[in-house]
Amino acid sequence: MKAAVFIRPGQIALEDKPIPTAGPGEAVIRITTTTTICGTDVHFLKGEFPVEAGRTIGHEPVGVIAEFGAGVTGYALGQRVVVGAITPCGQCHPCLDGHQAQCGGKAAGGWRFGNTIDGCQAEYLLVPHVMSNLEPIPDGLTDEQVLMCPDIMSTGFGGAESGDIKIGDTVVVFAQGPIGLCATAGAKLRGASLIIAVDGVAARLETARKLGADVAIDYTKTDPLTEIMRLTGGRGVDVAIEALGTQQTFESCLRALKPGGTLSSLGVYSGKPSLPLDAFAAGVGDHRIITTLCPGGKERMRRLMNVVASGRVDLQPMVTHRFKLDQIELAYDLFMHQHDGVLKVAITP
Repeated sequence: MKAAVFIRPGQIALEDKPIPTAGPGEAVIRITTTTTICGTDVHFLKGEFPVEAGRTIGHEPVGVIAEFGAGVTGYALGQRVVVGAITPCGQCHPCLDGHQAQCGGKAAGGWRFGNTIDGCQAEYLLVPHVMSNLEPIPDGLTDEQVLMCPDIMSTGFGGAESGDIKIGDTVVVFAQGPIGLCATAGAKLRGASLIIAVDGVAARLETARKLGADVAIDYTKTDPLTEIMRLTGGRGVDVAIEALGTQQTFESCLRALKPGGTLSSLGVYSGKPSLPLDAFAAGVGDHRIITTLCPGGKERMRRLMNVVASGRVDLQPMVTHRFKLDQIELAYDLFMHQHDGVLKVAITP
């Protein structure tokens, strides 16, 4: 099979690899209509996170079951399925304690695809812990409709959930890339009464409005913190969601908060974010800072597909570009350099 393989920082290549074989509790799915490129894949490519040479990358799979091993029940060959980017075992202490993304007892242990095992930017994918992770796609939904479920929809919604947004809350989301846009949509679903989207790209701000933002602030033209304070009567927001992973957006979220507010951090930081003492009120402002790794598992996928099927959110317009697997290096160049208004790239075999 063909697979996109990490060679070294700055280089991936399309290589031939053996089609995997399913062992007990595992399944092999044939990637069908779509997989995507994620910002985390770019972190790997830049060498900001370690990944071994030869690893197949990618963690947003949609496909059909080609094979399953002993102990896997309730599925059929050829069945259309989606798998979360996070694949918890469902049996270890963190999983049973409600922290499935931290499966195995180490930070981010549930994040396996493209990290500790081969990922899905390939023609076939080996899925571990099938009974916890493989969710059938309802017949009424297309592959592209559910493409965002494995990662960005789950992560973005997770940021709104972790922030404990309540009906009537005021929320700001800094950065309206794919994750931030999903956080904006999640804030609307959670019942926020004022949602403020911040970005510097007009097209992304327009998409944010369509997904639920009441106010869109272009930080290249307006100081967002001044405008946020004006909109909230100087009070600050109840919840600030950070969706980029930079010191600037992290600090802006903290400065936008009311005393007692929550900073919900979704960004993956490659540096060392620091806490400004004044914005942090020297640690006595009753602020809450919480981080979220994409929630996974088949029940999470089922619920997200229910949201899609209900028509409460439509994320298909976020797929702005499409490539074949043998064009994946071109796709990475486009996505990595943010050319041509790219949001999400769909990769087909």
